[in-house]
Amino acid sequence: MEVLASSEVFLFEDFRLDRHGGGLFRRDDDGAFVPVAVGSRGLDILGVLITRAGEVVSKDEIIAAVWPETVVEDSNLTVQISALRRALDHGRAAGGCIQTVSGRGYRLVAPVTRYDAEPHAGSSADDNCTEDEFAPTPVIPTPMVPIAASRRRRGTVQAIAGAFAVMLVLAGGAWRLWLIERTATVQRFAAAASIPHSLAAPRLSIVVLPFANLSNDPNQQYFADGIADDLTTDLSRIPDMLVIARNTAFTYRNKLIDAKQIGRELGVRYILEGSVQRSDSEVRVNAQLIEAETNAHLWAERFYGDAGDLFALQNEITTRIAVALNQELPVAEAARRTERPDVLDYILRVRAIIANGRPGGPGAKTVTLLERALALDPHSAEAQSWLAYVLAGRVLSNMTDSAAVDIERAKALSEQAVAASPRSQLAHIAKGQVLRAQRRYTEATTEYETVLALDRNWVFAYFALGQCKLFTGSIEETIPLVEKAIRLSPHDSQLGVWSYQIGLAHLLQSHTEEAIMWLEKARNHTPAHSIIRADLAAAYGFAGETERAGAELAEARRLSPVDRYSSIARSRTIGNYAVLTPQIRALFEATYLVGLRKAGMPEE
Repeated sequence: MEVLASSEVFLFEDFRLDRHGGGLFRRDDDGAFVPVAVGSRGLDILGVLITRAGEVVSKDEIIAAVWPETVVEDSNLTVQISALRRALDHGRAAGGCIQTVSGRGYRLVAPVTRYDAEPHAGSSADDNCTEDEFAPTPVIPTPMVPIAASRRRRGTVQAIAGAFAVMLVLAGGAWRLWLIERTATVQRFAAAASIPHSLAAPRLSIVVLPFANLSNDPNQQYFADGIADDLTTDLSRIPDMLVIARNTAFTYRNKLIDAKQIGRELGVRYILEGSVQRSDSEVRVNAQLIEAETNAHLWAERFYGDAGDLFALQNEITTRIAVALNQELPVAEAARRTERPDVLDYILRVRAIIANGRPGGPGAKTVTLLERALALDPHSAEAQSWLAYVLAGRVLSNMTDSAAVDIERAKALSEQAVAASPRSQLAHIAKGQVLRAQRRYTEATTEYETVLALDRNWVFAYFALGQCKLFTGSIEETIPLVEKAIRLSPHDSQLGVWSYQIGLAHLLQSHTEEAIMWLEKARNHTPAHSIIRADLAAAYGFAGETERAGAELAEARRLSPVDRYSSIARSRTIGNYAVLTPQIRALFEATYLVGLRKAGMPEE
């Protein structure tokens, strides 16, 4: 057995970390060390923090040490830190071993002791290691006897020598008793370490297995591999997602292994598998999301495309799968209730509510959940971003009676989040939402473009960017952008709002039939949205269908928390009329306001 170096074994609180390969252990009530299930990345992160205990270690330093020469999102580190905290702080009354230092990094606050495991003097590197090599090497103190002059009597020297011999015998006996007790403890430790255990599976952890090539041509395997490669990359951009590296995932190619076993071996909760089949000019891709623990299929979809441009087809298919999983996985995670929710638990519940898309959008419940998350970690940029996103969204949807207060709070939160995580797409989309709610569309455009540069799969940004383009005069860019959002996420909870935006763009261009078609889709999908009902009233009125227009206007007034639709003058004041470009304002006057007048809205 190879002798452990002293720098590889550490003790802190009730834990022992063996960086040489033994893992993390917790002392039980009997004093024996038992294994703690933590993934290999988590152990590497703990190793970095423990060697610099008491110091703040930046996120960049940790990522460089744990994921060398690999580009990973900060969310991967967040997931691993969260998993470590759950393992280290389980049963802890208060506080935590790992402290978040806002804008800087993380710090291990627990006192750490290096464990002396070096070989005893006289042993060779080839000797077999015994149990006592796990124990500190005892040092027997030598009595301090003053050296007398040469005339000191021989009897005194002999008495001292005799006393010293007795002390050695007593010390040797004590050492033997200590060694027997220590050996028993080490034997219990060794037995505990030999217990087989699987890696802990962090939340939102997934592996993308190589897609099977079902084509008759084996040379088409490159296309199937490309799908899996792109999905691995795209999924790693999702906040809090932990994705197993491609090289590890591909070791399971052509192996008939149960999903439960893969989950145990890799420490993941979810598995994505699929197949690719090409026949002449048509390509068909199947994908399935499996919960590793239960082997249950959570989601499945089939995609078809023309093989004329394989690169574009591969790009669209992987994007659609990544978008779908970004909605499905938080819902699956939110269904796993915990007795002591942490910040990520609350955030996942909010994401599940948004993904499920209740009519009217996220309400007071999401705000309450995010407030709880911030109470646990006031410096969480992710919780700050989501709360800013939700508060601004309520203002944009005309579903709050405290718009000014919501905007002010959202503005402060989004600024903190961007300052702490300048490369976070979530922080930038939150800031974009705030700017859009403030009707600062040109500045919001920059934020949404930044989001898409960081993550092309954030489909909501395509819709929001399209709306900003409309209100700043580039109406011709609106419909293609929103149509792209719908194509990439055809079952999205925001489909009603997206359809409304296309309908409004058609109305402003006097495409009445198209406007009514899209606005009716929007109303049917999201019936409790006052802005959608008002726009449909305008479209009906502009088309001369005054009775239907009046009914929609009455519904818009009923749903609106403020008297936004009481008069033409009020609509101009409370809406975004004042910030529109002259070109777009003229289009509103010629179409939208004409339709509202015909629906029965008075001037004052």
